[in-house]
Amino acid sequence: MEPLADRLATAAARGRAEEVRALLAAGAQPNAPNRLGRSPIQVMMMGSARVAELLLLHGADPNCADPATLTRPVHDAAREGFLDTLVVLHRAGARLDVRDAWGRLPVDLAEERGHRDIVRYLRAATGGTGSGSHTGTDGAEGVAGEVEDLSWTPKSFSIPLT
Repeated sequence: MEPLADRLATAAARGRAEEVRALLAAGAQPNAPNRLGRSPIQVMMMGSARVAELLLLHGADPNCADPATLTRPVHDAAREGFLDTLVVLHRAGARLDVRDAWGRLPVDLAEERGHRDIVRYLRAATGGTGSGSHTGTDGAEGVAGEVEDLSWTPKSFSIPLT
């Protein structure tokens, strides 16, 4: 039988929230690395905010970095355009001011991919200082140069546990 850590990482990667919940209830550790050395929150399906919240509620580290690339789950969520997951990670204590091995902040990745809602959120969450390493604009400038409303905040986000 496959070790619990591998089963949890696989369920998280596939976005199977109910399976993640059952494995955590059975004693799977949310920060235990799989056979490839990656934790469930590092391999989770970024589009599943529910999986993220389940892992975080059970103690997953929102700031775990990939040892080779230094990317963290917030980098992945920003790059792939999953605002709900990014908000869950941030509310659980994920840092937004960390750079990956190439010097990129999460906001840089969101800008590169054109995820304007994520850029707005990241700038608002960092007080407008998260202009990134690849932009020549200040924190109040948008991707296309327009001034953005930095007072914007996401609606309340909560996932029921039952």
